[in-house]
Amino acid sequence: MQYAFRRILGIIPVLLFTWTVVFVALQMIPGDPVNLMLAGVPASEEVRERERARLGLDKPLVERYVSFLGRAATGDLGESYRSREPVTKMIAEQALATLQLAAGGLAVGLSLGLILGMIAGLKPNSWVDTFCMVIALVGISLPSFWIGMVLIYLFGMTLGWVPIVGTGLSALILPSISVGLYIAGGFARLVRASMIETMNQDYIRTARAKGLSRGKIAFKHALRNALIPPVTLLGIQIAVLIGGAVVTENVFARPGLGTMLVDAVLTKDLPLVQALVVYTTAVYVVINLVVDLLYGVIDPRVQAGRA
Repeated sequence: MQYAFRRILGIIPVLLFTWTVVFVALQMIPGDPVNLMLAGVPASEEVRERERARLGLDKPLVERYVSFLGRAATGDLGESYRSREPVTKMIAEQALATLQLAAGGLAVGLSLGLILGMIAGLKPNSWVDTFCMVIALVGISLPSFWIGMVLIYLFGMTLGWVPIVGTGLSALILPSISVGLYIAGGFARLVRASMIETMNQDYIRTARAKGLSRGKIAFKHALRNALIPPVTLLGIQIAVLIGGAVVTENVFARPGLGTMLVDAVLTKDLPLVQALVVYTTAVYVVINLVVDLLYGVIDPRVQAGRA
């Protein structure tokens, strides 16, 4: 309990540092948001100055920073420069689509990576091991946008098995595979290495000496301990999912936070960009906290060491 409390307190400086860096970086981007908003609209300099005052852009940088942190602490992340809607409302409307893509990619990556890693780890240095690792290497090496375009051409346009665009479950298959293959590659390699190491432990030899079947040894005794290192990778892969969603949503013309982020950056909609970074950072940190706490569930020795 004390460890969990310390980890939760440790989130605060991480979020504060990240939000500070993002705020300063966005302020350094050249260009005037008001001019971008009023592009093509005849407006006098007086009108533009009033708009800057309304948005708070006429205030000093430090004052804007303090205001940003104060509003972020209360959950008020401001209004969009373009639509003048609360950015939290805009994010909430698009978050579900991105979460669906992230969950689908995570499901594909973990299931495929676990299967490939276990098979390769149980038959090291064999042709089966080589075949599984080649698949894993392909998943790591190829960019998600290229995989997405190949999947669209092959399964969407040529074979017509699944729809290319849409918001239904069937339209989620190809984007999930596109995002999940990279996760599967890294996860499979780590599971393989961990399984090989675990299968050479003394307690596994004892289980073999007792006459337990290979399947029971692998699933009941080896797999649980072999999953500890891969679980570490799971938290890191959340960033990959979020980054992959930005590209994949644009490739498959899907709505979501990735598409919203690209549009916000291009139009210099600073409150929306800041809110998206706040949301992404918070999700990433919280998931890494959950993964860290899962260590104690997977391996009781870890929990005992923290007491």
